[in-house]
Amino acid sequence: MKKIIMMAVFSILLIGCGSITPQKDKTILARINNYEITVEEFQQEFKDSVYGRNDTLQSRKEFLANLINQKLILQDAQRQGLDKDEEFLKMIERFWEQSLLKMALEKKTAETAGSAFVSDKEIEEAYQRMAKEGLTDKPYDQVYNQVKWEITRSRETKLMNAWIERLRAQASIQIQGELLEQKK
Repeated sequence: MKKIIMMAVFSILLIGCGSITPQKDKTILARINNYEITVEEFQQEFKDSVYGRNDTLQSRKEFLANLINQKLILQDAQRQGLDKDEEFLKMIERFWEQSLLKMALEKKTAETAGSAFVSDKEIEEAYQRMAKEGLTDKPYDQVYNQVKWEITRSRETKLMNAWIERLRAQASIQIQGELLEQKK
């Protein structure tokens, strides 16, 4: 896990302190100590920022001033060794895990989204059950989309749960239950 943390830190430092990928426009807009901001990098970051909503010379100047301040703070933090601090590394680890988890779930959700076909017959049967149980008093055409969505969501949830169960079945999981019961 420490290797993953160090790789994440190294990646962030590369991103934060300069890119190793070739730049289309290597014209340097600003230098902050040993860090360079190319025109292309500035334009992309500006466009992605709230400042980019109002593209004026003044907003560009303000954005650049803030960007320079950020880089100076980051450089000072690195000089102080904060990028090697255990708490910082834990934060990176959590961020990395959450980001990867989010991407994996989004990918799997996209895969399952189109695979849960619901027929009109199933929707009508579900509506009839709901009406019989007193769960709806609205006409069929008014609840059609809601019923279809509920059935689709239920099927997609089952597919996601089956995927997770397959992952668990394929994994070697060992739990020391007595340690779970210990309180600090």
